Amino acid sequence: MGTPWTPESWKKFTSEQQPGWENNKDYTKVLSEIATYPPLVFAGEVRALKQQLADAAQGNGFLIQGGDCAETFNDFKANSIRDKLKILLQMSVVLTYGASCNVVKLGRIAGQFAKPRSSDTETRKGINLPSYRGDAVNDIEFNEKSRTPNPKRMLRTYNQSAATLNLLRAFTTGGFADLNKVHLWNQEFIEQSPQGKRYKQIAKNIDEALTF
Repeated sequence: MGTPWTPESWKKFTSEQQPGWENNKDYTKVLSEIATYPPLVFAGEVRALKQQLADAAQGNGFLIQGGDCAETFNDFKANSIRDKLKILLQMSVVLTYGASCNVVKLGRIAGQFAKPRSSDTETRKGINLPSYRGDAVNDIEFNEKSRTPNPKRMLRTYNQSAATLNLLRAFTTGGFADLNKVHLWNQEFIEQSPQGKRYKQIAKNIDEALTF
C-alpha cells in the first residue's frame, strides 16, 4: 500500500520540474498566503470522484477526460469554459448509450496552469531565457521580464481556478448538463455538419432510448 497523501508529502520527493524562483522570500510568502485560502475542491467531491474512479476500474463505468494542455490567463471567458464543458457532455451522452454504463466526466481545467519542460532555458537568436512553464510561473512572451518566474502569479492562478470551478458548478447544477438538452446539441451537430450526418442513426437510437 502506498504512502498516505498529505498536503506536505510532496516535499519528501525529488523535485525535477521546479522553476528558478529568484526571490525565495516572495515564494514562501505566496505559499503561506495560499495555504490560508479555502480549498478549491471539497472532501465530499473528492470522495465521490474516488468512488466513481474505483467503479470504472472495476469495469462498471467509463472514464472520459478532456481539456487544454495548459490554461492561460488570457483565455478566461465564460463562453470558452462553457464550450469545453459542452464538448465533454456531448461525448459522454454518446458513450453512455454506446457502452451502456455510467461515464465519469473528468475535466482538465481549473488549475492546469503549469507545464513541465525538457529544458530549463530557451534560446532564440542567441538570447537565452528561462523556458515558459505555464502562466502560474511566467509569461509566454520572450523577454527577460516576462520569462522571469514570478511566484505572485500563483495567486492569480488560484483565483482563476476558483472562479472557473464556481462557473462549472453553476452550469452543471443549473440544468446545463441535462441529458436531453445535451442530446439536442448532438442533433444540431448532425443536422448542420457533413461529418455529423454519419452519426444520424446513432442519434436516432439515443433519442428513442431517452424517450423510453
